[in-house]
Amino acid sequence: MKQEIRVHKHSHPGSGRAHARAHPKGRQVDTDALAQIQALLADRARQRDLLIEYLHLIQDNYGCLSAAHLAALAQELRLALAEVYEVATFYAHFDVVKENEAAAPSITVRVCDSLSCELMGAQALLQELTEGLGTDVRVLRAPCMGRCDTAPVAEVGHYHVDHATVASVREAVQNHHIHPDIPSYKDYDAYVADGGYTLLRACRKGERSVDKVIETMESSALRGLGGAGFPTGRKWRIVRGYPGPRLMTVNADEGEPGTFKDRYYLERDPHRFLEGMLIAGWAVEAEAFYIYLRDEYPAVREILLKEIAKLQAAGLMAGSAIHLRRGAGAYICGEESAMIESIEGKRGLPRHRPPYVAEVGLFGRPTLVQNVETLYWVREIIEKGPEWFAGHGRNGGKGLRSYSVSGRVKQPGVKLAPAGITVRELIDEYCGGMQDGHRFKAYLPGGASGGILPASMGDLPLEFGSLEQYGCFVGSHAVIILSDQDNTRDAALNLMRFFEDESCGQCTPCRVGTEKAVKLMQQRGWDEPLLQELSQTISDASICGLGQAASNPLRCVLEHFREDWS
Repeated sequence: MKQEIRVHKHSHPGSGRAHARAHPKGRQVDTDALAQIQALLADRARQRDLLIEYLHLIQDNYGCLSAAHLAALAQELRLALAEVYEVATFYAHFDVVKENEAAAPSITVRVCDSLSCELMGAQALLQELTEGLGTDVRVLRAPCMGRCDTAPVAEVGHYHVDHATVASVREAVQNHHIHPDIPSYKDYDAYVADGGYTLLRACRKGERSVDKVIETMESSALRGLGGAGFPTGRKWRIVRGYPGPRLMTVNADEGEPGTFKDRYYLERDPHRFLEGMLIAGWAVEAEAFYIYLRDEYPAVREILLKEIAKLQAAGLMAGSAIHLRRGAGAYICGEESAMIESIEGKRGLPRHRPPYVAEVGLFGRPTLVQNVETLYWVREIIEKGPEWFAGHGRNGGKGLRSYSVSGRVKQPGVKLAPAGITVRELIDEYCGGMQDGHRFKAYLPGGASGGILPASMGDLPLEFGSLEQYGCFVGSHAVIILSDQDNTRDAALNLMRFFEDESCGQCTPCRVGTEKAVKLMQQRGWDEPLLQELSQTISDASICGLGQAASNPLRCVLEHFREDWS
């Protein structure tokens, strides 16, 4: 048989052999960039689930994510460059700089344009800052920063300017005030002096049984306060029923516009939350804890890093570990499965169900997912008994609720009130009434996705299950108050733009539907039949709660506020 000789196309004719390539295939890693990344990572583990943490590390040190550094990081983590790029470009807070593209200015100012801030003049502030800070400062619009009670809000680097004005933002820029102010809070020593961690120690010593603790939680009527409202004790029992090893994650990514209660508690009494988390982990025998904290809360991150270290030094970890993971600007990661994907170092794409995360969650293990405020109440409920918590409530509600109230009230803020309180009672008894010159017109009972109701329906209980028949829900109990000086059409458009920006893009009804809805809602006269059809499609066909609830404000305005859009 005659042997076939293949000659490389770049060989010299007649040479009979191929010459080596002048350059290897594909993008080559810059040696200097690789050395910088290796020095930055030092002895940190080269784990895939730490990708987002390392992207933050690079950006914190270099101010952006360059193509050379991304390629070097991909090599260090043994990932395809496409995997690194798809994650870096998914999250809003990462500044990816392309090859031969100039880096962004050293200072970035973000102006919140979510509803509460827009009511207080954010659009005018954004315009004035864009024109008045110069070319060496980048000014960007940004979604809710979790400070709705101090609207309008701007962020210079990681420093938040409450009740922002052009003058106060300019002052922060000129003074290079870019790091967060750390508020005073109850630290480890003060918490222990107040009886803290006595209950946790008793649980671990066997003085409290797991079954009894779970029964107490079930009897207390405590529900998941991140928005879904699933009974807490029942969730613990379900997760414990799946074979281990088990894990626990905490959703501290409260990105729902209008919501800021978790930040409120974490900035004041972080150990009450941490003890509740450790007790829940003890109950389900979780081997490790992962706290997913939104990037807009830099002060909370500093507090938790410091106080978690004290827990470890005090020997309260019982062989487990607490991992603090930092979000990167993605509202979708408030959805529990998207949050888990992000903790694993991926894009925050919601998973299809079943299986549910209680059975197949983080790293494929049974996982308990809880909200910050839910865990905040655990210690008091167990110490004082389930009747103490369940005994609070009005209008059929049970328990206490932390309402994040913003908008046209005199005294916005976190209001601890009985579950089932009405919005009128909340305004009059807890918020000092409406602002002078404003008359109560409408309210959002559950943040951006909870719908909009007229003042004439202001006597409905703000509680799980009470508003669904009207196309609304309380969710995370974020209440935004509108007055006769506000247009609900503009409010709904603001919210739909938010959902358009924050859609993860995984499913067509949400990705395309929110975009089309924004275009239709921008028209002077609304096409009601078309908008109704579109909103129904978005709601019925989207795979997760973002799309399923995105059209709630639109449908409410169509139904209750015809004078604002027709």
